[in-house]
Amino acid sequence: MITLDEAAVDSLATNTDAAKNGKALVAKKKFNKLHTADDDLLFGECQGSGKDPYQCSVDFVRPEQPTFRCSCPSRQTPCKHCLGLLYAYAQKKPFTTAVVPADLQAKREKLTARKEKQAEVAATPAKPKKVDTAALAKKVKAQLDGIGVLEKLVHDAVRLGVGNMTAKLAKQMEEQAKKLGDAYLPGARMALHGYTNLFADDGGKFSSKKPSAAATERTHTEALDQLARLHAVIKQGRAYLTKRLDDPDLAVPTDSAIAAWLGHAWQLAELKARGLVEADAELVQLAFNSHDDPARQELVDTGVWMTLGNGAVRVTNTLRPYKALKFIKAEDSVYGVVRVKELCVYPGSVNPRVRWDAATTRPLEAADLLKVRGHGRSDFAAAVKDVKTALKAPLADRTPILALNYKTLGKVGGEYVIEDAAGNRLVLTDVGMSEEPPSLGMLPLLPRAVFAGQTMIARFRHDLDTRQLRVKPLSLVTEHEVIRLTL
Repeated sequence: MITLDEAAVDSLATNTDAAKNGKALVAKKKFNKLHTADDDLLFGECQGSGKDPYQCSVDFVRPEQPTFRCSCPSRQTPCKHCLGLLYAYAQKKPFTTAVVPADLQAKREKLTARKEKQAEVAATPAKPKKVDTAALAKKVKAQLDGIGVLEKLVHDAVRLGVGNMTAKLAKQMEEQAKKLGDAYLPGARMALHGYTNLFADDGGKFSSKKPSAAATERTHTEALDQLARLHAVIKQGRAYLTKRLDDPDLAVPTDSAIAAWLGHAWQLAELKARGLVEADAELVQLAFNSHDDPARQELVDTGVWMTLGNGAVRVTNTLRPYKALKFIKAEDSVYGVVRVKELCVYPGSVNPRVRWDAATTRPLEAADLLKVRGHGRSDFAAAVKDVKTALKAPLADRTPILALNYKTLGKVGGEYVIEDAAGNRLVLTDVGMSEEPPSLGMLPLLPRAVFAGQTMIARFRHDLDTRQLRVKPLSLVTEHEVIRLTL
C-alpha cells in the first residue's frame, strides 16, 4: 500500500516550480485517467498541449527510490505530470484498479530483475578495494607540508597581534592560504578563512573602511578564539597525518572529526565500510536553513534532525557549488518522518553530520511528536554542564543543538528566558549562526499555549564577552506540531 501526503510529494520535486505546476495539473483536472495496481504502482493519462495525452507512472517497487516514467519531452525527473499524479493520490482523488499496460509491465519486469540483481550483488562480500599506498603516502606528505605552511601563517598572525590586523593584511593572508588548497587541505584553508573573514565587511570583502569600536572589540574576541582553533587544527592535524603515515594501509581514523577539518570528503561507501551506520532509522526534521557562502562559492542547505530511536540531534549539509547548481538538487524543509535503512553518521561529537542514499517518507504522527518531546532534556543544569564539557574541545562545534523541555517561557528583565521544573533558567538570544535568520521576533506571534510545558530545539552559544551560555530557539515541539521559528 502506497502511503503519501503532499509534504512527501513536495520532497520529491526538484524545485518549487515543478511542485507548483504538478499541483496545478490536478486543480485544472488535466488527468483523464487515474489508476493503481499491485499496491505499488500509480499510472494515468494527463492531457497536455498536444492532441494525445501523456502517459505517466510512478513505480514504488523500490519504495526508497521511486521510478518515474512519462511520455512527455521534459528532461526533468520527476516531471510535472508524474508529480501531478502523486499529488492527485495524496489528495485522495479517485484511483481505480486497472490492468497494467503491456509496455509498462515489461519495463516493470526489467526493473524488478535489476532490483533482484542488485540485492544479489549487495549480499556478495565485496572484494577489498586495492589502494595505491605509494600515491596516497605522497598525498599525505604533501598535506603535512601544508600543515607547515598553515603553522607559519598562524605564527605570523600571532606575532602581529589581532589589534594590528587590518583588512589589507587579512587579504594578503588569504592569498597566501591558497597554497593550502594545492596541498590537499581545503578544510584547513577554510579554517584560516574563519579568522581572516573577521576583518572583512558583511559582504565578505576586505574594505579599508574602519569598523566601530564596539565591532572591533567583538572582532578581537572572536579572533582570539579562532586562533586557538587554528592552533588545534595544526596540532591535531599533524598528529593525525603522522599516524596515517605510520599505518601500512594509511587508513583514515574515525575517532575524531579532524579528517573533515582538513578537508577529507567522506563517501557513503567509506562510512559503511568503517561501520559508521545505523540500521532502520527514522528521523524528524526540526529546522531547516539555506544560505549563500560566497567565500566557498557555494550554497549550503542545512537540516536539523532528531533520530526517533535514540533522540540524537544530527545535521545534514548539502553543498551546492555555484558551478554545479543545475546538477545538484536543492534540499528543502521536510515535514514527514524520513525512514532510512542505512543511516551513515560522520565522525563527530554532539551533532554529527548524517547522510543516506535512499529513503521513504511517511506522515508525521502524534506518537512521533511524543517521542521527540520524550527525548528532550528536562534538567537545564545538567544540559549546560554537558555543553560546557563539549566546548572544552578546541575543535568542537561552537553552537551545539539540544532539545530542552521547559516548564515556562517568558520575559524577565526585558529578556526572554526558559525555565525548567527546578527553576533553572536559560536566556534566549537571536545570536546563533550568522547565516540563520533571527527567531525571537516570532515568539509574540505564537499562541499562549506554547509558553508552558513544551520542548524547544535550541542552539547553544557561548557569549565570549559575557562568558554566558545562551540559547537561540530554532523550533518548538508541541503535542500537535513542530513550530519552526527560523523559516
